[in-house]
Amino acid sequence: MRIATGSICHESSTFTTVETNWDSYRNQRFGYRTGQEVLDFFRGANHAVGGFLAGCEAHGFELVPTIFANAQPSGPTPRAIFDEILDDLLTRMGQIDRIDGVLMDLHGAMVAEGIDDAEGHILAAVRQLVGPDIPIITQLDIHSNMSPQMVEMADVIIGHETYPEIDQEERAKECADVMRRILQEDLKPTLALHQLPMLWGMNQVTAHPPMRQAIEYLHEIESRPGVVCGSIATAYPLADIPYMGASVYIATDDDQALAQSLADELAAWIWERRADWQTPLISTADILPEAESAGQYPIIFADRDDNTGGGSPGDSTGMLKIFLAQGLQDACILYIVDPESVAQCHAAGVGAELELAVGAKSTPLQGTPVKMHARVAALSDGHFTYEGPRNRGLDSTMGPSAHIVQDGIHVLLVSRREQPFGLAFSLTMDLDPRTMRYIGIKSAAHFRAGFEHFAGNIYVVSEPSVHSAATLEGQFKNLGRKLYPEYDL
Repeated sequence: MRIATGSICHESSTFTTVETNWDSYRNQRFGYRTGQEVLDFFRGANHAVGGFLAGCEAHGFELVPTIFANAQPSGPTPRAIFDEILDDLLTRMGQIDRIDGVLMDLHGAMVAEGIDDAEGHILAAVRQLVGPDIPIITQLDIHSNMSPQMVEMADVIIGHETYPEIDQEERAKECADVMRRILQEDLKPTLALHQLPMLWGMNQVTAHPPMRQAIEYLHEIESRPGVVCGSIATAYPLADIPYMGASVYIATDDDQALAQSLADELAAWIWERRADWQTPLISTADILPEAESAGQYPIIFADRDDNTGGGSPGDSTGMLKIFLAQGLQDACILYIVDPESVAQCHAAGVGAELELAVGAKSTPLQGTPVKMHARVAALSDGHFTYEGPRNRGLDSTMGPSAHIVQDGIHVLLVSRREQPFGLAFSLTMDLDPRTMRYIGIKSAAHFRAGFEHFAGNIYVVSEPSVHSAATLEGQFKNLGRKLYPEYDL
């Protein structure tokens, strides 16, 4: 059996000031890859493509790669770039002699210029190419904005079941397993969607209540007769599009009514508990006294609004200002995106002391630059290897980087946007966060996979940003329906 695979992934904020361009796809994250290099790069990695490959090899299938295009979260992809990427995918897929099935790695929250539902558009194009009888299975992020077209064009969709999302390889293997059942056991999947009128709050870390109970309920439904698989999509809330919102989707074996009934059942259970998924967000300054009183170190402050993994610029200075104002010792901030300050540090060299205006250079919405008299502790070209669990084994780069120190506060300055999934990059910069008492992180939850096991306490905070609540108030114009809790239902 020959299984075609392709990946076009992007989480698109319609509010960020960070533009998406060709550099976003070609030179960020893992680059733009084609043909055999796709398999060579991701073999053995905790990634969807690595999982597709391992799953297909286990079943004796040949996985035939086309393209891998995955940009850091940022603004909508320009239409010309989107069309060129999709055309490359379709051209390469059209050159495959025989296709028995298609495994797609998509995100679920991609917006292109003029296309609110990019995944639905991609799946429709692939469906038109391969025809109605070739099974298409796609893996999606847990933060997907599901559309009816996505469900109509794919035979099966399988979303991540962890957040932090560390099950990319596992879910991709599940995709390959379902493909085998379709091709060899005459499985006839029927897929149903229930869209909830709800924005999911920050209570979505799957290792903890109440989200853990939602995943347990999902698994109980998956264990019932006739059920192939199911998923919960908590939504990507920074896209002003009609399909933004939480969803449930269930696949059964040739029983559309059962699939819809179970999707409705799980959605009703989630809706009844809609208040449980919400949590208030406060500033670092406001939560600091409580954190100090608890006395459990290291204390991690996670700024979910300036999270580059959600599309933010990554140079907000709100947290840095608080750390400096409070005179915190043994404190660090991971990371501030500031190529200009990095260049100054590289010009000065390790050990130099210099005056810097750090951060907030992308837009005034990110605050104002912070004047620092800092010592350069380490410099790097930014290259490192993810230690896992997320992206385990993959090489990446933060671009030219610098570790600076002022009065006991350590800051990692980087040139490329990425949230801290683990310790690997920090350790290359001669900074071990495990030795700190205060850790500021620009991430919503993915950092937990690498940091939670040694944290004393974790507080999710909100600092001024392009994505903070104050900035976004009144900005949604295209939702097409009321969503809890932003609107009184």
